[in-house]
Amino acid sequence: MSKVIFKTDEEIELIRESSQLVSKTLAEVAKVIAPGITTLKLNNLAEEFIRDNGAIPAFLNYNGFPYSLCISLNDQVVHGFPSNYELKEGDIVSVDCGVIKNNFFGDSAYTFAVGDISSEARELLDVTKECLNRGIEKALSGSRIGDIGFAVQDYAERNGFGVVRELVGHGVGHNLHEKPEVPNYGRRGSGMKLQEGMVIAIEPMINGGKAGVKFWNDGWTVSTTDGKLSAHFEHTVAIKKGKADILSTFDYIEEVLNKV
Repeated sequence: MSKVIFKTDEEIELIRESSQLVSKTLAEVAKVIAPGITTLKLNNLAEEFIRDNGAIPAFLNYNGFPYSLCISLNDQVVHGFPSNYELKEGDIVSVDCGVIKNNFFGDSAYTFAVGDISSEARELLDVTKECLNRGIEKALSGSRIGDIGFAVQDYAERNGFGVVRELVGHGVGHNLHEKPEVPNYGRRGSGMKLQEGMVIAIEPMINGGKAGVKFWNDGWTVSTTDGKLSAHFEHTVAIKKGKADILSTFDYIEEVLNKV
């Protein structure tokens, strides 16, 4: 797909509906994340919730991916397979979810702490989430793709973390992955100009050590080359003038986590 697909206001509202369902699905996951639960159980809960809400898991069978969630543990960056692995105290776990509802896609990810985590892991999560916020601040009509990437890269590297380059954010809406690509690194003022009607997924993938990654033989899982932790946060965002319109939300998730 070579061209950006611009969305009408009505289409953006449908993408918002899908993205909000993704956010609510991640909140359902948040309710049960704890030491002892398997990541496959998280996947199955999410799939059931998505289908109960009249939607389809967007990741299931996408290019052959065999699950409804990407669940990436500790040094895994993205695209990890749910399994019979039981979460342990101190793990961090990135949960990436997409849905199709009314023929429109939503996409979001959140990295959870399992019980008490190390101060280094907490800092990585906080910095990665702030990278997302800073990238979104630059997602305005008239800005450029490089402005988003620079904002993410600058904050991550100033805090001593590595920015993954092999994997990027993307356009989203009619399809799970559309143009443009949205890297988490770049030069200010470079790249495609952002315009109203564009909808993009911004998703910093930040490593606790070096930026390098390795691809597993399963054809999907990506992990850090140095075995250090990696974190991943993602929102679906509509480009507007003055301020980005964030179509997904972490509010449902954090409401659950703040009760624990």
